Amino acid sequence: MQKAISRYIRDESGATAIEYGLIAALIALAIITGAGALGNSINAKFTTIGTRVASSGS
Repeated sequence: MQKAISRYIRDESGATAIEYGLIAALIALAIITGAGALGNSINAKFTTIGTRVASSGS
């Protein structure tokens, strides 16, 4: 019984999987945040372009 418990305590395969999961979650969060900021910047540029085009036509 003690042998099984000591093997269970030394087993780190689950910890490794959890670490990889946390790393993947942080990378996904960074991508989502960056994409949101980039989207806002692009939207502002297109709004500026649209305003200039509309005002130059009149």
